[in-house]
Amino acid sequence: MLRIAVQSKGRLYDDTMKLLSEADIKVSATKRTLLVSASNFPLEVLYLRDDDIPQSVATGVADIGVVGENEYVERGAEADIVSRLGFSRCRLSLAIPKDIDYPGLQWFEGKTIATSYPVILDKFLKDNGVNASVHIITGSVEISPGIGLADAIFDIVSSGSTLVSNNLREVEAVMQSEALLIGHHGMSEEKRAILDQMLFRFEAVRQAEDKKYVRMNAPKARLQEIIEVLPGLKSPTIIPLADSEWCSVHTVLEDKRFWEIIGQLKNLGAQGILVTPIEKMIL
Repeated sequence: MLRIAVQSKGRLYDDTMKLLSEADIKVSATKRTLLVSASNFPLEVLYLRDDDIPQSVATGVADIGVVGENEYVERGAEADIVSRLGFSRCRLSLAIPKDIDYPGLQWFEGKTIATSYPVILDKFLKDNGVNASVHIITGSVEISPGIGLADAIFDIVSSGSTLVSNNLREVEAVMQSEALLIGHHGMSEEKRAILDQMLFRFEAVRQAEDKKYVRMNAPKARLQEIIEVLPGLKSPTIIPLADSEWCSVHTVLEDKRFWEIIGQLKNLGAQGILVTPIEKMIL
């Protein structure tokens, strides 16, 4: 049985549970107890605070864990990065009151900065030769300048709406972050085999993201032109039709170029274009 530590609430919890569900690993989302077993996969889910996850994996309380890169770096726990999961993206940034002119990093000289990430901030300030006072705070860091507790903040930014609502603006992006799957150094061979099965499923889900399966009827006279338009994984599948002058073409398209390519296909005479979402893709 493999044990995974997952954040007990918030965006990272939601994204992690969605990934497990898409990988057909069934975990009850209603039982918010400390430890829950999957019903169809040898996996236990241990719900923890996000800042406890790196240490729980480093010490072997959990075999693997999903944690934000910001927490992983801040805690400095001795755990391996198994995979970058590509979701829950954000950044750690410095922000100041929006009505203050910002000439550059020298503005922070002698200032007080409130943060929940003192390790990352200290390193950034030292690397850039800035002498500032770091005030460690948990909870709502963004209110610190408004109540006179600090001159600026260093905190997570995703959409930036929280900064705007507190009359702050982002002036320096220090670190990009995303969800990481981290692992304990001393996992047994049995647990590593289970982890490999889970990673295989995760990769199948990831490969299918933002892709559509497209089928169309195409005139054989324009087939070569149509094939040149299609950015398939290897080459499109061509199937003969009862009408000898037509064939069926099957391929995979990415969302970001979907309408551009569909327009070209229509201009080349493609008809009966059928588009279906892809749940999983195994390469």
